[in-house]
Amino acid sequence: MSRAPAESPPKEPDGRSLRSERSREAMVSALFELVGEGVLRPTAQQIAERAGVGIRSVFRHFEDMDTLLAEVDARLRHEAEPLIAMPPPAGNLEKRAHALVAHRAMLFKRIAPYKRSGNLQRPRSRFVQRTHQSMVNELRAGLRVWLPELADAPADLRDAIELLTSFEAWDRLRSEQRLGAEKARAAVERGVLALLRGLR
Repeated sequence: MSRAPAESPPKEPDGRSLRSERSREAMVSALFELVGEGVLRPTAQQIAERAGVGIRSVFRHFEDMDTLLAEVDARLRHEAEPLIAMPPPAGNLEKRAHALVAHRAMLFKRIAPYKRSGNLQRPRSRFVQRTHQSMVNELRAGLRVWLPELADAPADLRDAIELLTSFEAWDRLRSEQRLGAEKARAAVERGVLALLRGLR
């Protein structure tokens, strides 16, 4: 009986591969940091300078901007996952509504610069369009988990609460109306509680 050929041991990554991977990680970190600092539309030059690489490396490692944005999104989602997955507390409708608004305020504060940056890219980026729609769907599904009473509510009431608890509403309060985080949260909470009074 012939013996099966011995498997070759896995190859160790060579120096060039390791350098390439380090450069790629540095560029992802650079974009993540720049956007987090409020640079909502970093240029390839800014990314290259922050990462300590040549500008050609940015274009060589990432065939298009969506590839780079996808890596940044994966990093942000990993970091924000504990907030996204936070379960609702036990309690009555009012208590859960208070908690929902506070929960979303925390989440939106963390993702705000990345969402604002994404909104600038959205008209030209299919990836950002998909992630935006995914977030809308996740937040809508979250309402059903935190406030299951909405299942029997009139459709216009559900729509109004979805709007009030959206990132767009929160961001308008913060960016356009110049409210601090606590005042923005209080404004959303007042609106949500007023709408929910008809369900009690």
